Amino acid sequence: MSEEENNRIVIPDEDGNEHLFDVLFEFESDNFNASYVVVVPTEQNKEDAEEDAEVDLFAFRYQQEGDDESDVSLEQIPEENEEEWEMIESTIETLLDEEEV
Repeated sequence: MSEEENNRIVIPDEDGNEHLFDVLFEFESDNFNASYVVVVPTEQNKEDAEEDAEVDLFAFRYQQEGDDESDVSLEQIPEENEEEWEMIESTIETLLDEEEV
């Protein structure tokens, strides 16, 4: 994961193609002893913001690998991990509700 701006990151897919994402939130969970980042594809975010449409959110676990802020490893969360996904979805809903206030 490399930072393009303070709120954008580049994430490679499984084929090595790089995609630009807007960072919506970062949060930590003591229960899972992990840090998370929630992102939306930059192009989709621009288009859907104009139309007030739903956007696809993606959540990743991340870990700082060194002293350099851009030296971070990302891990997709397996769909089978229902308890962790419930926590992530609940946190996203809470953070989105707080932004609307």
